[in-house]
Amino acid sequence: MSIQKELKKEGIEIIAKLDSLISNDIVKNVSRRIVETFPSFSFSQEELCKELSQITMYRAKMIEGMAEANYYYKDSSIYFNENIDYSDIEEFAIHECIHHIQKIQDNDGKLLKLGLCTYNNLKPTGLALNEAAVQFTSCIVIGVDSDFEKFYGISLVTPSPSYYPLECSLLNQLIFFTGNDILFKSTLFSTDDFKNKIIEMTSEKTYKKILVLLDSILKYEEKIVILNNKAFSLKDGDSKADSINKKIETLKEKIATNYIKTQNTIIKEFFEYEFNKISNLEELEQYRHKLSEFSELIGTTEDYTFFDNYYIETMNRLEHKCNVLENGGYETALSKKRSNPILAFLQRLFKFRSSKKIDA
Repeated sequence: MSIQKELKKEGIEIIAKLDSLISNDIVKNVSRRIVETFPSFSFSQEELCKELSQITMYRAKMIEGMAEANYYYKDSSIYFNENIDYSDIEEFAIHECIHHIQKIQDNDGKLLKLGLCTYNNLKPTGLALNEAAVQFTSCIVIGVDSDFEKFYGISLVTPSPSYYPLECSLLNQLIFFTGNDILFKSTLFSTDDFKNKIIEMTSEKTYKKILVLLDSILKYEEKIVILNNKAFSLKDGDSKADSINKKIETLKEKIATNYIKTQNTIIKEFFEYEFNKISNLEELEQYRHKLSEFSELIGTTEDYTFFDNYYIETMNRLEHKCNVLENGGYETALSKKRSNPILAFLQRLFKFRSSKKIDA
């Protein structure tokens, strides 16, 4: 299949090649911004500019709801939606240029890795995690601020309010534990450092579970785009519209469910790892603070209680652990007693926080 046919299958129809002066300016400016944003990685602006100069840029017609720009690795090209204003093209290009930097192919041109995404016979694993990582990295380069939004009935804070907001929200929860630098390294250089850090802190099974859940969210979002375009093409009163709308609502529910599943997995697995590392009172207090701080990153729904319950249960366990540490690591009658007079207060506090987030 020719590249043009493959693009058409994805809803991309080439209009014209971007003017060389514009594309050269994009390459030069994107290179400079990446180098300035990540000085610790010792990028050579000259070498990066030379690498990005291999990209061919086009204007194209795209189906409604698609990303405004798409990188196609087979011909190292970026396709920009014809509706993008020229003044905005550079910022959209940053995401796609990072994809080009990520690309690792074998001698036959077969794609092996794209950042955090691994390809096995062209079947990607970790596609959603990588898209979130590239978008998060792009937001850092551009200077986008995190914002509080509501999607699919979930109130959440996301570092990317406009693109991949749910995936970036969950990624933000992951880097709360791993740190930013290890993510940027794996994103820009297609290393396994970020993956290995997550496995070290949880397990390979947990890492794979997170990948599968994130990929499912992305897949359902893409299906909604297709269904929305089908609905848009129908004439008023067409009986198919109700069926399509029901499918869309079902997909939205699945997205919300899998977001919460991913979040709960992150909470349980990472905080249990941190809890088991506590060996003194200073570390215990740091853990307590970290758990409270994480509450600002979670997505909530009207009936979401997992984090509140986990917090209260863990405060009880911390009180017990504190008593043990104060007694030199030995259990006493007092330390075995699991009295916790502040549970009711904490429950009221978290119900109040949740209601405030939902009402926002």
